Amino acid sequence: MKKFKYFCLTIATAAIVSLSACNKTPTAEKPSAPSANSTSTAQVTETTSHSGHGSKAQININTAILSELDKFEAKLGVPALSNKIQASRPYASPEDLVNKKVITQEQFDQIKDQVTVQEVVLTGEAKDVDYMTKLGLMKGHLLVAQELLDKNLPKQAEPHIGHPVEEIYVDVEDQLNERKVKEFKTTLVGLQDLVKSNPKNAKVKTDFTASVESVDGAIAVLPEAQRTKPGFVLQVINELLDSANSEYGAAIADGKITAAIEYQDSRGFVLYANDLYKGISSQVAQDNPDANKAIETSLSELIKVWPSAIPPAKPVKTPVEVTQLIKTIEQNSQKVIDKSSTQAQR
Repeated sequence: MKKFKYFCLTIATAAIVSLSACNKTPTAEKPSAPSANSTSTAQVTETTSHSGHGSKAQININTAILSELDKFEAKLGVPALSNKIQASRPYASPEDLVNKKVITQEQFDQIKDQVTVQEVVLTGEAKDVDYMTKLGLMKGHLLVAQELLDKNLPKQAEPHIGHPVEEIYVDVEDQLNERKVKEFKTTLVGLQDLVKSNPKNAKVKTDFTASVESVDGAIAVLPEAQRTKPGFVLQVINELLDSANSEYGAAIADGKITAAIEYQDSRGFVLYANDLYKGISSQVAQDNPDANKAIETSLSELIKVWPSAIPPAKPVKTPVEVTQLIKTIEQNSQKVIDKSSTQAQR
């Protein structure tokens, strides 16, 4: 991410991303004209589970965090576009991106189907997927931060400790409170400050362990049966890979890796997605061996794109190739999700 990035998804943004990827039609209130300080024109309530990734995801340009806005940056190839969009808020309509001269009309036409100013309120399983996805993004950041600390690169590690605090925690805080999870923002902030001021302090290791355990504890409030259900976990995996895809696209320009932080973000998200799949692979293999084989093969190829936390001199794969691998995983995941949903309805 750029400069001060993460953001990894506001609750509304993640909801919108998930919503557009699902096979159902939400209901929306009639939008009212926003004031100059308004950040949305309508509210959508999503009550069903995530069930697919066939359509283009919509992103709320008023509330999306930078990693989500990176999808536009990667698609249009406009440097620092995420920051420009954020700096020009609020927007009364998607067309304000052109009216405020953030992008040209021609550029807007390429992304207009993915832009919204609507807010989404999640309930049911969709809300649980959103919750675990945000915590999964935190885990991805911490995974790559640990790798960089192990390489004695605290300055590179520090942003990946900071982003969960600066961007993600605020987006999931309401859900943490609802689920009666003990506050752990202070733990993350303390670790970030220590890595900044005294990275060689032995306390870094213990504080890091405490931070990871706090995130794991927040995930553990979800029922174990849900956290181990293939249909549920695959939805989370798909959201993590979607974020990784946008980060990787934003990391590359002119065939070179020009943004190390985005490269590292995407690596962390893929590594955690792979860890999650290992936990359900035997169940998937039993019920849908062909889908399992396709997912494992694609994940194996995907992980090769990030040979190390330090970016290689030349990208292993192009963003288009990475997108295709992730699309294959999503398509095969959907077979498992659909089968699981059908069985649950019987």
